[in-house]
Order: sequence, then C-alpha cells, then structure tokens
Amino acid sequence: MLGRIWQIFHSTIAAFFGVQSDKNRRRDFATDSPMPYILMGIVLAIALVLSLIFLVSRVVN
Repeated sequence: MLGRIWQIFHSTIAAFFGVQSDKNRRRDFATDSPMPYILMGIVLAIALVLSLIFLVSRVVN
C-alpha cells in the first residue's frame, strides 16, 4: 500500500515538472482508475499554493 502511494506521489511530482519517463507514463496509464493521480495532483497543488502563501507572508513581514 505504501509503495503504491509513493509511486503515485513520484509520478505526480514528475508530471508537475514535466520529466515523466515513457516507461512510468505507460505504467501509470495502465492502471484501472486515474482517480488516485487526480487526488494526489489536487493535494500537491494545494500544498504548493499554501507553501507559497506562507513563504511570501514570511518575506513580507
């Protein structure tokens, strides 16, 4: 279970930066449902926005 979550995290981070390998992309698209990748993408996008808000508020103060 933890290995699957790590694989989804790794694939989502790679997609964020646009460096996903073809082998991993094929593995990801061979899964039954895209929902875990969508949810991980939403969580990581929220984390990115919150960290940027925190960073900017620290710099401004």
